[in-house]
Amino acid sequence: MVIEDLYPSRTEPTAQWIDRQDPVVYAQGKPTDVLTQEQIESFDRDGFLIIDKVFSQSEIDEFNEEFERLGSDPILSAKEEFIKEPDSQIVRSIFAAHKFSDKYEALTNDPRIRAKVDYLLDDKTYIHQARINAKPGFKGKEFYWHSDFETWHVEDGMPRMRAISCLITMTENKSYNGSLMLMPGSHKKFVTCVGQTPDDHYKDSLRKQEYGVPDQESLQRYYDENGILVAECPPGSVILFDCNTMHGSNGNITPLPRRNIFFVFNAESNKLEEPFGGTKPRPDFIAHR
Repeated sequence: MVIEDLYPSRTEPTAQWIDRQDPVVYAQGKPTDVLTQEQIESFDRDGFLIIDKVFSQSEIDEFNEEFERLGSDPILSAKEEFIKEPDSQIVRSIFAAHKFSDKYEALTNDPRIRAKVDYLLDDKTYIHQARINAKPGFKGKEFYWHSDFETWHVEDGMPRMRAISCLITMTENKSYNGSLMLMPGSHKKFVTCVGQTPDDHYKDSLRKQEYGVPDQESLQRYYDENGILVAECPPGSVILFDCNTMHGSNGNITPLPRRNIFFVFNAESNKLEEPFGGTKPRPDFIAHR
């Protein structure tokens, strides 16, 4: 069966703007005690929700210790799932972290996050992607502006916008140490990207993204319409953001490291098809099938 591509990208010489064809809050109007009405409306309007101090400092300490344990293991850190900074051997990301750690595996099912996501998506969910993103002090590189859905659609075959990223802050996230930046309301439009995707693009894009990023004119329009919110949060906070929300983060030249857990929850009804960009599927550790 041929799946209709509602969000074609990387096919035209210039960027195209497409109205969102999917709901943001799939359970709109259904009663719940896992989110307040104000929180639901905020997520629907802005495309994200920030909740401070969901996890205790002692829990966060354990998650940080686990990251250090995994990153310092010479056998594990040589695996493809362990992404290094472009100009050093410092671990930038650990993908599929829940496959290497019982602590992270248990966290994927923690009701403090899972119940909220399942409500917003109004479906049973599974982990599409799990990773720990680290920006060490002085040398942490930026993550350029992007919509996750554009890449997940083109390179992984995610059909619709029915996925949510959950970020858990493992350190203090300040405006000056590379904290997450989001463009409120940007999730309501899908902007296409330009350029044909090379084979095995993921091997370079996980270190430095060059394809699947919006052009500067589109980013200027997004900014003019939406502005930028810098998500400054204490450790243990949770940021939920829609798969199509435009986001990025600056490099970290401060002494203060920044580290966050990312879990991406996808609706079971939205399971991956063949990549819409015509490339071979990316490895399972990036897009679980």
